[in-house]
Amino acid sequence: MAQFGINLTNLARQGKVDPVIGRDKEISRVIEILNRRTKNNPVLIGEAGVGKTAVVEGLAQKIVAGQVPQKLQSKEVIRLDVVSLVQGTGIRGQFEQRMQQLMDEVRKNTNVILFIDEIHEIMGAGNAEGGMDAGNVLKPALARGDFQLMGATTLNEYRKIEKDSALERRFQPVRVDEPTVEETIQILKGLQKKYEDYHHVKYSDEAIEAAANLSNRYIQDRYLPDKAIDLLDEAGSRKNLTIDTVDPKVIKEKMDQAEEQKQQALKQEDYEKAAYYRDQVNKLEKMQKDDTSTEETPAVSVKDMEQIVEEKTNIPVGELRSKEQKQLKTLASDLDSHVIGQTEAVDKVARAIRRNRIGFNKSGRPIGSFLFVGPTGVGKTELAKQLAVELFGSEDSMIRFDMSEYMEKFSVSKLIGSPPGYVGYEEAGQLTEQVRRNPYSLVLLDEIEKAHPDVMHMFLQILDDGRLTDAQGRTVSFKDTIIIMTSNAGQGDAEANVGFSASASGNTHSILDQLSNYFKPEFLNRFDDIIEFNALKKQDLIQIVDLMLNDVNQMTADQGLTIHVTQPAKEKLVDLGYNPAMGARPLRRVIQEQIEDRIADYYLDHAETKSLSANVKDDQIVIGPYQPTEPTPKTEDKKTDD
Repeated sequence: MAQFGINLTNLARQGKVDPVIGRDKEISRVIEILNRRTKNNPVLIGEAGVGKTAVVEGLAQKIVAGQVPQKLQSKEVIRLDVVSLVQGTGIRGQFEQRMQQLMDEVRKNTNVILFIDEIHEIMGAGNAEGGMDAGNVLKPALARGDFQLMGATTLNEYRKIEKDSALERRFQPVRVDEPTVEETIQILKGLQKKYEDYHHVKYSDEAIEAAANLSNRYIQDRYLPDKAIDLLDEAGSRKNLTIDTVDPKVIKEKMDQAEEQKQQALKQEDYEKAAYYRDQVNKLEKMQKDDTSTEETPAVSVKDMEQIVEEKTNIPVGELRSKEQKQLKTLASDLDSHVIGQTEAVDKVARAIRRNRIGFNKSGRPIGSFLFVGPTGVGKTELAKQLAVELFGSEDSMIRFDMSEYMEKFSVSKLIGSPPGYVGYEEAGQLTEQVRRNPYSLVLLDEIEKAHPDVMHMFLQILDDGRLTDAQGRTVSFKDTIIIMTSNAGQGDAEANVGFSASASGNTHSILDQLSNYFKPEFLNRFDDIIEFNALKKQDLIQIVDLMLNDVNQMTADQGLTIHVTQPAKEKLVDLGYNPAMGARPLRRVIQEQIEDRIADYYLDHAETKSLSANVKDDQIVIGPYQPTEPTPKTEDKKTDD
């Protein structure tokens, strides 16, 4: 036991165990089971990080304090390390011999309670070359009641023990549930002094409460109080880095060395050297006094907690910063400058984002969920891309799924993972894994009407509750995502109204009315907003030409080329690229043929010309060298100003 065990009761006597708060009910239940005559072996079952081991430490503290029944007063809690026990027992019989020696020792010391953390490891531990595992070796001793055994394991791992009913019936399970936020705050306040002394900082009450609240809200894949304690520890560690002090032990060692050097100098009658070391001792004493003063102890604030949560999750937390405030104010206009002719759609999206960031989204739903419907090529996917750029800084932060790839019934398993027994069960789902890794993101589901109905049904709970359970049983939070689905459904019935002269006023519900033929009412009813995109008008296409030509200039910048396109040339591009049923996509193809191809041909013949101009001659777009003195650009400027 001395070789493979740690005496928790001794550690509790020495004050080396953290105080246990809020687990009185569980500790009382453990004491009750240990006090039984038979089957007195409690096993603590709960998720990782809820405080199972802390309950055992709490028992050790109660034994030391004498707050247990008479039978348990003299007991010692020994934590057994199964890994160390198995090490070096490769030859058959070695492990069984070691286990037998351990049990003989425990039988002699009747005041021992063995504790095995991760007790499921005894199933199969030491089972080499047909030998017995630890679980089978322990069974007879537990049946006779030769010694008492405590364990701790998670709900999933306890199933390994449940498979062996003969072993399982000898244990008494004790559920350790995750504490509430209020209980976590009390636990943190109990641990506060330990962490303050360790990090040489102070925690404000607001910071303690923030650690519990923020970890509960934003860190979804772990459990309280573990994630809150981690936050407390990390905030203290970071604040400690700002302290410009020397370790008191180092100061004491330097003082002793300087004093010794001073005494040697005096013996040698080297008074100048002695005076130098005397000054050194005085300086170090002053430094020691300054170091022990608590007036300048840095305090961990709520902002420190918020900053760490932001870095861990990439979710903006806390008060708006001036940069973010400006970004939210100008979000609609910034989006409008990239997505042309869809002012209403842009405005609705921007308002939903602002509403959530100010703190009005307490329901657990996603930040915003939108269904974009409208003709092809009018900017539905482009708006989602630009929103990702504005909020997250890059198009790459958008999680995009082309739903034409999910037309089969089994496609659900691609998104959330395969069920047990199927190929790929151990692999994570494409959707759940990406959102779990990047909880603050934009999820774009392009052309949702092409997906299988079962795939659509899966999104009902995401849109309503902001959560989804993957094939591994993990719950993934969608509370901090923006869900955008795009659809061309119903366009065949509405095409008669598309065109430059079509009036949008009498056409407001034409597409929306058609959606019920493609989607179920419960699916449509869960969106924050169903946004209809308008058909593009001629002035919209002129602005879109400008955006596309900017992209062309960015691509040619690597070659040192610039292209100046005159207003007549732009109008010519619009005339060639306009197709009422296709939106702006044909325009991109026209720019490729009329501008990019002709630039390539011209550049191959005139590689020295770096500034090019596109103009209309004889009803054809012609590429040539740019002449700054030409009157055409001035006309262009004038028209643009108008």
